[in-house]
Amino acid sequence: MTTRVLIADDQEMVRAGFGMILAAQHDIEVVASCADGVEALDAARRLHPDVALLDVRMPRLDGLEVTRRITSAPPVPGRAPTRVVVVTTFDLDEYVYAALRGGASGFLLKDAGPALLVEAVRAAAAGESLISPAVTVRLLQHLAASDPAGARAPREPLTPRELDVVRLVARGLTNQEIAGELFVALSTVKTHLGGAQAKLGARNRVEVAAWAWQAGVLGG
Repeated sequence: MTTRVLIADDQEMVRAGFGMILAAQHDIEVVASCADGVEALDAARRLHPDVALLDVRMPRLDGLEVTRRITSAPPVPGRAPTRVVVVTTFDLDEYVYAALRGGASGFLLKDAGPALLVEAVRAAAAGESLISPAVTVRLLQHLAASDPAGARAPREPLTPRELDVVRLVARGLTNQEIAGELFVALSTVKTHLGGAQAKLGARNRVEVAAWAWQAGVLGG
């Protein structure tokens, strides 16, 4: 299946560069290239892309608000929700933390490189997430430090295996890597992660990871 991608950035060179990298992939199609947040939001509503790559700071409407509006939009029958990957120049941008809390599925630095850009798009389309490895731990530590009481209690206790999966998610591992770490099938990882996500009321694995840091369960 082809992953349909929207790119939004106020720098034309960035949009062109990302577009060339993604268009060169056999399984990715760039359906929109937007110069500001209002244009991006309009295109997202009209085209229902699988993934939206959003710059944080854009004219008229910033990436944070665009993220919130896209992820909170009512579901479209027959279509999966648009996943948002936040793309920024700065790895400690306060807007990024808010964007992730607003429902973004991933976080990527503009200088992360072509391979990581493609990987982030594919991960988001698959319902997973990718945060630039260089900042994963710092990002989640910041989330925990900025809101130490933010770890809400699960709707029901997580099982020991669900906690194992959650801890590894919080360390930035993909489902495939978690399966290898725990010596279980990929489908088993997805089942445990889905159960944990439901109990935590988390919209995506980034929120699952943030909960793990805030709850202090990583050392278990």
